[in-house]
Amino acid sequence: MDDNSGPNELIDQLTDEEHKILLQLAREALSQGVRGQILRPLDQGGLPPRLLQPEATFVTLTKKGELRGCIGSLEASRPLAEDVRVHAVAAALEDYRFPSVHPDEISYILIEISRLTTPQLIDSRDERDLLSHIHPGLDGVILKRGVRRATFLPQVWEKVPEVEEFFGMLCRKMGAPVDCWRHKDVQVFTYQVEKFQEEEAI
Repeated sequence: MDDNSGPNELIDQLTDEEHKILLQLAREALSQGVRGQILRPLDQGGLPPRLLQPEATFVTLTKKGELRGCIGSLEASRPLAEDVRVHAVAAALEDYRFPSVHPDEISYILIEISRLTTPQLIDSRDERDLLSHIHPGLDGVILKRGVRRATFLPQVWEKVPEVEEFFGMLCRKMGAPVDCWRHKDVQVFTYQVEKFQEEEAI
């Protein structure tokens, strides 16, 4: 559990070469998935060992600067390289907010990958104490009530910099009233990410 002394420890950064490999794997998976092809099994031979360790990731797709899809996981359940591939396809085809990416769009899509730290529960006394442990611009936030939960990546702070508005929008994403985060039965977790993206759409 988080000791509330500061932000969670950031993930050890990957190398530029590891970034390149993951983005290439995501691009290949995206292309196959959007074209209706079966995703080929991951060839683990020659991959850096760090990319075969279980990690949680989100893959975000943008088109001309606008969000086009974002899917990920909050817990590590598969090798990092495979997690990225699976979420690249899911972001293109399974984000309920958008129609599936069409093959004609592939060349306009920009891929961003976020690696997540392990979420840490904030143990707060009250609303004011809770907000004092949130680091806008750095923390991803998870709200959890019973079996329902929702998250915003740290990147969302760029568009929603005000903390209470951020939390209100996250409540709505969870399908709850905008003030749900103030209630004692709602758990709040934070995490950080290492994010990297393609320099330009391919």
